[in-house]
Amino acid sequence: MNQPFTDWENQRAFLAVWQEGSLSAAARQLGVAQPTVRRRLEALEAALGVTLFTRSPSGLTPTAAAHELGHHAEAMAHAAEAFNRAASGGVEGVTGSVRISASDVVGAEVLPPILARLQTRHPGLAIELMLSNKAQDLLRQEADIAVRMFRPTQAAMVIRPVGRIRLGFYAAPAYLAAHGTPASLGDLARFALIGPDRDRQTLVALQALGLPATSVDFHLRTDSQLAQLAAIRAGGGIGICQSGLARRSPELVEVLPGSFDLGLDTWIVMHEDLRRVARVRAAFDHLAEELAVYARGE
Repeated sequence: MNQPFTDWENQRAFLAVWQEGSLSAAARQLGVAQPTVRRRLEALEAALGVTLFTRSPSGLTPTAAAHELGHHAEAMAHAAEAFNRAASGGVEGVTGSVRISASDVVGAEVLPPILARLQTRHPGLAIELMLSNKAQDLLRQEADIAVRMFRPTQAAMVIRPVGRIRLGFYAAPAYLAAHGTPASLGDLARFALIGPDRDRQTLVALQALGLPATSVDFHLRTDSQLAQLAAIRAGGGIGICQSGLARRSPELVEVLPGSFDLGLDTWIVMHEDLRRVARVRAAFDHLAEELAVYARGE
């Protein structure tokens, strides 16, 4: 049985409505008029012979068919973006766009100077930086390169370890001046602690050190490492920070140095199909080199 041909622009309109929940918001995302979005959506429904949305007081509600097709449309959009990145500048020159995924604190605090040096070396390179603590799927080409704090298990990946990023307890000098300094890990319970909310991995790691760590033991709880770092710098208490960041921050003082052995094993990852794309390879090698220096504490 032949499948109905559907125009990609109609599918893009459907995806935008599915993501945004209304015709007007979808039109803004796509940069077209609202009637254009409506016309494309109606054309897609006619070609497929299904209803994709029903009207409700809160906007357009996706049907079961829309939910099933939405994920496929997302995959197609990611593939189209990857195609455009691969086509920009050709595969030979270090020009065009490279999409990099990293956690919020690495993307906001660690990578900016590294990427600035990369673009000084390769002025024709444009960087798309995704900050997310969710692992982006390189197989679906949601990103070209990912900085990962866990060993990737997907096949067809180029994986390079860059080292172990040391962590420690840190606080602002003003906080320590007002509240004193803990004498031992067990003494930390007397102080305002900044830590995770629902991040079980960090809680388990702290418990392995002998700390009775649960989310209720923290005075400020957030799973955003960037927010934790900001709270430590602001004098909100004692929290965990990458030692490399603390060395750059005179407003941070290490607490209980030498008593806390925890680190983040770090890898740089890209899809093996991209290893021959010059700009992706250049960015990959640069990130691996500079993050290895950062992990060594140099």
